[in-house]
Amino acid sequence: MAVVTMKSLLESGVHFGHQVRRWDPRMKKYIFAERNGIHIIDLQKTIQAIKDAYEAVRKIIKSGKTVLFVGTKKQAEQAIQKEAERCGMFYVNNRWLGGMLTNFVTIKESLRRLKKLEKMEVDGTFENLTKKEIAALSKEREKLQKNLGGIKEMKELPGILFIIDTKKEAIAVAEAQRMGIPIVAVVDTNCNPEGIDYPIPGNDDAIRAITLFTQIIANAVIETDNEVGLRILEEAGDEAMEDILTDASLKEEDAEVDIDAYKSGATASIKSGDAEKDDDEELPVDVDKIYEGDN
Repeated sequence: MAVVTMKSLLESGVHFGHQVRRWDPRMKKYIFAERNGIHIIDLQKTIQAIKDAYEAVRKIIKSGKTVLFVGTKKQAEQAIQKEAERCGMFYVNNRWLGGMLTNFVTIKESLRRLKKLEKMEVDGTFENLTKKEIAALSKEREKLQKNLGGIKEMKELPGILFIIDTKKEAIAVAEAQRMGIPIVAVVDTNCNPEGIDYPIPGNDDAIRAITLFTQIIANAVIETDNEVGLRILEEAGDEAMEDILTDASLKEEDAEVDIDAYKSGATASIKSGDAEKDDDEELPVDVDKIYEGDN
């Protein structure tokens, strides 16, 4: 099955770039033509770039690492959250806090604080506080949830980043490059594709285009997870079958006749038979009574 079709790209408006005067010359190789003062992106190159990014994400998931979805612009917020949650990955869709990757130790402290506040709200701790204290803690929790809610369960750095609009998310790109984390990013005609491991030329402003790109990456995660799950089930099935065969062979061995037990049993039965004979021979006989009967 194709990862994406030309029809879906056209319907989503992926081929529309920015105005000619706003272009980045480093995107020249991805531009097909110019129409009415707007650059048109070469969708043939977009399809190939999507396939490369798709395989890169699959490889990362197979290695047991995670994907971090990043898109803080208004058009991307909902799509990023929805698709990241659908595939069980992490996301940042409100604001990229400086140091999310390069200073992850501090970020983990904030995550612990968020979890603690959530626990306090549930376990009844708030009931013993004043209204002013509760309001302050609730405001702190909401702020942390807004900025870090998408990475609350992230225990370590992600294996790869998927970014919408590298120009807006320049800090995220810089941190990923510094930490050596590969980047999959949608780059429009006003962006710089250099330094991006898997650039996908396309429209990063239209909601439909953003949704399509995000769905493709989420599908790569889900497909790979399913394959890994099936492989685990197959291996578990093979182990179970081996256990069954082993148990069956042990039962067959147990069913074989134990010669020593058989000999000891036979000896016991012979001894009991001899004892019965001895009892018969030792019965007292009244000779007089036999003669009296015969007479």
